[in-house]
Amino acid sequence: MKPLLFLALCLPALLTAAAAPKPNVIFVYVDNLGNGDVRCFNPKTLHRTPHLDRMAAEGTRFTSHYSASGVCTPSRASLMTGCYPRRVNMHVSATGGMVLQPVATKGLHPDETTVAEVMKSAGYATHIIGKWHLGDQPEFLPTRQGFDSYFGIPYSDDMTKDKRPEEWPELPLMRDEKVIEAPVDRDPLTKRYTEAAIEYIEAHQDKPFFLYLPHAMPGSTKDPYASPAFKDKSANGHWGDSVEELDWSMGEILAALKRLGLDEKTLVIWTSDNGAPNRNPPQGSNLPYTGWGYNTSEGAMRMPFIARWPGKIPAGKECQELTSMLDILPTLAALTVAPLPERKIDGHNILPLLLGQEGAVSPSDKTGFFYYHGAQLQAVRSGPWKLYLPLEAKRINAKSTPPASLQLFNVRDDVAETQEVSAANPDIVARLLKLADAAREELGDNDRPGKGQREAGHVEKAKALVLKAE
Repeated sequence: MKPLLFLALCLPALLTAAAAPKPNVIFVYVDNLGNGDVRCFNPKTLHRTPHLDRMAAEGTRFTSHYSASGVCTPSRASLMTGCYPRRVNMHVSATGGMVLQPVATKGLHPDETTVAEVMKSAGYATHIIGKWHLGDQPEFLPTRQGFDSYFGIPYSDDMTKDKRPEEWPELPLMRDEKVIEAPVDRDPLTKRYTEAAIEYIEAHQDKPFFLYLPHAMPGSTKDPYASPAFKDKSANGHWGDSVEELDWSMGEILAALKRLGLDEKTLVIWTSDNGAPNRNPPQGSNLPYTGWGYNTSEGAMRMPFIARWPGKIPAGKECQELTSMLDILPTLAALTVAPLPERKIDGHNILPLLLGQEGAVSPSDKTGFFYYHGAQLQAVRSGPWKLYLPLEAKRINAKSTPPASLQLFNVRDDVAETQEVSAANPDIVARLLKLADAAREELGDNDRPGKGQREAGHVEKAKALVLKAE
């Protein structure tokens, strides 16, 4: 898009944001929940999700919204920084894995500007309730990354006794930088997080707040957790129980906003960090997209995304424009008239799309969106087109597969990727290959470093988080 046209589209939103009172922002981020797990995205799901369905009816569904990774830690790093995980060196752990483990020497670098720090610069109170997973050492905790306060678990809830090394601690529940329970009972976590969120909203209703609520459920465990009120109540085992409790949670929060008179003063966003994993028998669903979590398939990275702000965001609308978690930081900066980070970021301001402005298009159509799995660039999307790159060996969860061939799909119209169309569209293939070359130059690919990469945070010796007596 030409710069003047883009400015013309953005200017009304920016002027409106500058003149209006600053809205509260609640960002809900669930764990490992696929597109097919929610009824308003998949009418055939077994799950009852009336509150999310109503939220979508009162807001806008984004159906081409992506996580920047199909795996937990890198996806959260991209949300927090507006950067591809590889740019901030959060695409792999210090031990070469895909996610940070307990007692990790690596974490999100304190010099990176997080979305919480952007919101604080705009005068917001900031709070996180839930799963952090960007470093469990004091230097990397949320309270060192722009959040005023923290209540939650520092990493995934699947670090169980039968699979963890002896030096790993039991799963801790933290308040700010202190362990208050260990091990924490995971069954009531969604309920406890919801109650804590409502308490926070009630306590901060008189000034703008940013509440980040990264739920731990359905989670990475093979047998998901849920409170007694939801356990064994769904038509899809414990996975369904967990999903239906997450839906209840969203309903409770929306009801609290209405009760407190904050409904029209609050932007609420609900999404997931990555798609449902492949289990036998299957639990979650990523339909209608192909593939499972933890890779670069559409099922792994194309997320359900609902935005609701009565009177500002159009009700009952579907937006098919290309958006991603990278866009959250710059969009909230534009909304709150806050400065962007001094360091380069990869996301774009999508406020015109969020507010449903006529003629608004995705800025990512020009720059491309890149599907990295760890260190390897595997695909690129622009507009409706996704190009799977030709690879001598494709990496999936630290393992190499046979060579992958070049394939092109129109993933906006052919969401199940049934029609490979590279031969009929050589110009599109050439353009996307050029975008991929630019990504390799800036962000790198496999062992090739990118000129725009930065260091992650490191500590010499990591110490386990432990419960200490008062």
